Amino acid sequence: MNSLKDYQLLTQQALALIEDEPDLIANLSNISALLNMNLSDINWVGFYLHKGEQLVLGPFQGNVACVRIDLDKGVCGKAFRSNTIQRIADVHEFPGHIACDAASQSEIVLPINVDGQTVAVLDIDSPSLNRFTEIDQQGLSEFIEHIQAKLGF
Repeated sequence: MNSLKDYQLLTQQALALIEDEPDLIANLSNISALLNMNLSDINWVGFYLHKGEQLVLGPFQGNVACVRIDLDKGVCGKAFRSNTIQRIADVHEFPGHIACDAASQSEIVLPINVDGQTVAVLDIDSPSLNRFTEIDQQGLSEFIEHIQAKLGF
């Protein structure tokens, strides 16, 4: 994705995919596939869902992943707990990074909120350092803002 217009088109495609489908898992599966098809230089994209005191692996595209993440651990835990986007240029410099895939070098994690509650995170990894830009952060943030209420949580 090179521009916000690219992300706007991606958002429209995602909304069309989930428009008439109430099932959460089906929607998250299609969205992870859509992102995987359209984002370059990534090696993992998927969702972690809040269950109890952990984030539990949801639909994803990529290599086998960590199944459970404590809410106070890793980039996903920090994004969830702080309800803020975490854009990490070099995951090896992030204290407490969880290395599910040794090939991952950079990461962006976006919280997903429904009715004011954080319910999940979208996690995207790249095998390249500093892969995610301010444009990616803004585009993905707007993407999440538009789809989060329609996902079926």
